[in-house]
Amino acid sequence: MNNLILRKFELDDFNEYFSLVSNEKVMAFITERPTPIEEAQVNFRKLLDRNKKYEPFGSYKVYNNITKEFIGLGSLILNEEKPDEAELGYMLIPEQWGKGYGNTIADTLLQKAITTNIKRLVAIIDPQNIPSRKILINKGFTSEQICEIDGLPGEILSKNV
Repeated sequence: MNNLILRKFELDDFNEYFSLVSNEKVMAFITERPTPIEEAQVNFRKLLDRNKKYEPFGSYKVYNNITKEFIGLGSLILNEEKPDEAELGYMLIPEQWGKGYGNTIADTLLQKAITTNIKRLVAIIDPQNIPSRKILINKGFTSEQICEIDGLPGEILSKNV
């Protein structure tokens, strides 16, 4: 089921990005609230700047190569304070949940990570997000800590690369 294409977000991709971050279901396990458009525009600009700064790190628009349908976002973000570490993440449009796309995106990002100099990957999830947790555990991530992150419940998982 590797008919997904990951392409770095570009300026004309804001509508797809906003369709994710403004979706209450998508954001329930991330910030617990949809992102207002003004905040999303600021965040998208930061995302674009980060995308230009590092290869192959950044945030990727994910779409189905056959139907050309937008699926979600995958990200591999370099930790600038620890350049041998990156954070893996993904968000899917609710209509795409349960189809194995999260698993495929995680595989693709892991393959990208292996081609870099990073030694450690982290993923931060809501401890109640069982499907995401299952994907990460199946990819060899282990739970390091359950804690509060920016006032929200969080679980930090990691994997040596």
